[in-house]
Amino acid sequence: MKKIAGLVLLASIVLTFGFAQAQTPVGKGYAVGDAVTDFQVRNMDNKLISLTDYRSQAGVVVVFMANHCPFAKAYEDRLMAIHGRFAAQGYPVLAIQTSDPAIYPEDAFEVVQTRARERSFSFVYTLDETQSVARSFGATRTPQVFLLKRVGNAFVVQYIGAIDDNPQDAAGVQKRYLEEALVSLVAGRPVPTPATRPIGCAVKWKN
Repeated sequence: MKKIAGLVLLASIVLTFGFAQAQTPVGKGYAVGDAVTDFQVRNMDNKLISLTDYRSQAGVVVVFMANHCPFAKAYEDRLMAIHGRFAAQGYPVLAIQTSDPAIYPEDAFEVVQTRARERSFSFVYTLDETQSVARSFGATRTPQVFLLKRVGNAFVVQYIGAIDDNPQDAAGVQKRYLEEALVSLVAGRPVPTPATRPIGCAVKWKN
């Protein structure tokens, strides 16, 4: 009975958050193989950081997040584990909160700061204040991953999509898409599954 109730609750959350249409259509954004233009976001210390700050790394795991979103919250521990495993191998996690705080006050900078302190995030958590970064990437969901590999002076998209196949239960994950992509890149191999469908809350766009 508990299992059935859990499935019903998840279905309700998915209908409410996961498959609601984004308020404003976004452009095409980046595809696998595209080079990413430099951008700036504000970190929790209220300082601007840019993609070029990662030029000494092998790449970056860019993850679009939303503080209000239950799917994003469900992946916080998994993202910390991924950062803990792969940052030392040249692929740190860069999380970007991008939803409009006028729609969900939980997404306001001060609230995000508080949660980042309470959760002691090991990865860098930042704010996309104008949503220009999310629009340039073509992000539609939170969480949504864009895995970048540094090629010379450029950062090239290698994987786009979901972190894994089970947002509800970390112990029940069958396919670890992001981890598989990272393992392949670290080993010098092509990513086996370069794109999957992201599952999460629709990005809440500013009018």
